[in-house]
Formats: sequence, C-alpha cells, structure tokens
Amino acid sequence: MSELRGQTALVTGGGRGIGRNVALELASAGMQIAVSARSKDEIDGVAAEVGGIAIQCDVSNRAQVEAVVAETEEKLGPIDLLVANAGIAPDEDNAWEMEPADWWKTFEVNVLGVYLCNRAVIPGMLERGRGRIVNVASGAAYLPGSSGTSYGASKAAVHRFSETLANQLEGRIPVFSISPGLVRTRLTDEAGDDAPWTPPELAPRLVRALASGRLDALAGRYLHAEHDDIDDLASRADEIVENDLNAIRLRR
Repeated sequence: MSELRGQTALVTGGGRGIGRNVALELASAGMQIAVSARSKDEIDGVAAEVGGIAIQCDVSNRAQVEAVVAETEEKLGPIDLLVANAGIAPDEDNAWEMEPADWWKTFEVNVLGVYLCNRAVIPGMLERGRGRIVNVASGAAYLPGSSGTSYGASKAAVHRFSETLANQLEGRIPVFSISPGLVRTRLTDEAGDDAPWTPPELAPRLVRALASGRLDALAGRYLHAEHDDIDDLASRADEIVENDLNAIRLRR
C-alpha cells in the first residue's frame, strides 16, 4: 500500500532504532522522508535506505532546527508529518550525584528539542491547512521508578506539552503523544534479554496510522504502540474522548 504517497515526513532521531524503523515504515507507505540526527553517518545510511534526504541537526539548537525544516521543505516540499523522536537517556543511579548540567541536558534534548521542532513546523502547517505531529514520549511519563529522574520527568513533560498543544490546535493540526513501548535499541539494551521487549514494528505501524488521519479524533491522547490496538482505537474513538480515556490524570 502507498496510501501516503506524495506526502513528506521529517523524522528526528532517525539514524537508528525507533526513528530508523519509523522512517522505513513511512517510506513504504509512499512518503518522502527527511531523517535528522546528530550522527551524519547514521542518517546518511537511513536516507539511502528510504530514498530520502539526511540533515544533521542538534534538536536543542533553535537555528539548526529551523534550518532542517527549511531544507526539508526546499528539497521535498511542505512537511505533512513531523515525528519528533530524538531523545537521550543518561545513566542515572542517584539524581543528587549527577552534574546539574548533565541532568538538565536531558530536558534540553527531550523537551526543548520537541518544542523547537513543533514550533518550527506549525506555522507552515497552519498556513496550508494540513499537517500532523507525532511526539514520542514514553511509559516513563506515568510509571514511577521505571527510569531516572531526568528521563522520566522529561517524558512526562513531552506528554503534557503534546496534550496541551493539541488543545491549542484543536480542529486544525492533530498532535499526538505516543509511547513506542520498551523497544530494544542501543538506548535500552542494558535491560537485558529477559526484559518485556516490545516488537519493534509496532511503533512504526502506529505512526503510519496516525499519519493517515484514521485517529485524528484522538489528538492529545496518550497512545501506546503495544497496549493500544490500532483498529480498536479507531472504533472506540468517540468513547475514548467522551470518557477521557488514554489520558494521564489524577483520580480520587
């Protein structure tokens, strides 16, 4: 199937792992792909695989992010889909033993980077009256103790940012927050062979479904690549919204 043929996607953190798999899936759906990351060799390889372009970028740098968006649109056309996937997870045993600059760097990449990428694509999407944004969060956003303080807090911020931004853009640009699950990558490999690994194809399938518009009614909801079946989400969208499901909430 090539249901997304002619559309353009920008995938940050696209040089390996989840980002690479998302780029491959979207390319198989017919999209033109720009892959971005700090490692030039890795994104060059992925771009060659998908027949797209590679643009080196540190997502925490505003000027570099704006240049990536400009180059993508110059070479491939208007961006129809942003997948803000770039992220880091530092080694952290005890928060108080980390250098503050190292702890904060996680927020600069995981939170500021998501904001800058979203900010850079939204004006063009609004002007054209189309576009979608997928921000990659994590189960660490709601599972206490599943990660270090800097990573977990940063991913909680990504989700709340995405939900609030979706409210601001309601009816215009759908913004989604997803968890890819525990996918085995260089970032997570230390969890070991016995960890409950999520099949790596699930997150790319979810992103592809989001890109298609099937789940636009669920903008702002927390969607999990492994625990949320795509067809079930589509059939229950009204119920999910009405009952405020797939949301991180305080219940009393």
